[in-house]
Amino acid sequence: MADGHDGSPALPATGAVARDLRNSSAARILVVDDEPQIRRFLDIGLRAQGYRVALAATGAAGLAELATQGADLVILDLGLPDRDGHAVLADLRQWTQVPVILLTVRSGEAEKVAALDAGANDYVTKPFGVQELMARVRALLRAHAAQGREPPLFDDGHLRVDLSRREVSVDGVKVALARKEYALLALLVRHAGRVVTQPHLLRELWGPAHQHDTHYLRILLGKLRHKLGDEAAAPRYIATEPGVGLRFIPEADAG
Repeated sequence: MADGHDGSPALPATGAVARDLRNSSAARILVVDDEPQIRRFLDIGLRAQGYRVALAATGAAGLAELATQGADLVILDLGLPDRDGHAVLADLRQWTQVPVILLTVRSGEAEKVAALDAGANDYVTKPFGVQELMARVRALLRAHAAQGREPPLFDDGHLRVDLSRREVSVDGVKVALARKEYALLALLVRHAGRVVTQPHLLRELWGPAHQHDTHYLRILLGKLRHKLGDEAAAPRYIATEPGVGLRFIPEADAG
């Protein structure tokens, strides 16, 4: 069952309140974290952005809430008291593709890569800034809502990526990309807002035998950035998550 704002179990919504919740177009965010102060902080921050929020203090309570009430996005802490967050993620991925952002104090790159490859969409390391988290939430909600809308198209007035025509242009001028340069850009655009891990990118672009050849990816990314006018130090389109992977920055979160 979800927590109330004071940490006590929340009562089911009834009557007019229940109708308002069902009719609301605002995304519903489920926060699963055992720290009351984190739950309260996220509850206040997310509601201030117009989201509906459900809270759970354990993995079991979070899974039950998700199964019975649903959610448009889950913010999941890896360090839960009853079950490891990885196990909770594995359970929910058996029956739902809801976007999941992991909260973690664990800084190990290998663990982050494993979690992303296991089905997480993104991660934020504690302590974190609320604006960073909100940007990740917006990006994943947009990307999830856009799934199934083919062909994908990105156009912010400067960069245009039309995957249906396999065309890329900058300021109206077509950019000639090599095959792998285009493949990398297309893969990132299709997963806009989501961290795509280095092993996944290497497997997709060069095959499983090269999933540890990170220098291939580094060289390819440098060439792609140069052609797009993207700066590694202040990326407008392709953000690097050091040691983990790459993330295409959606238009509303650029800059």
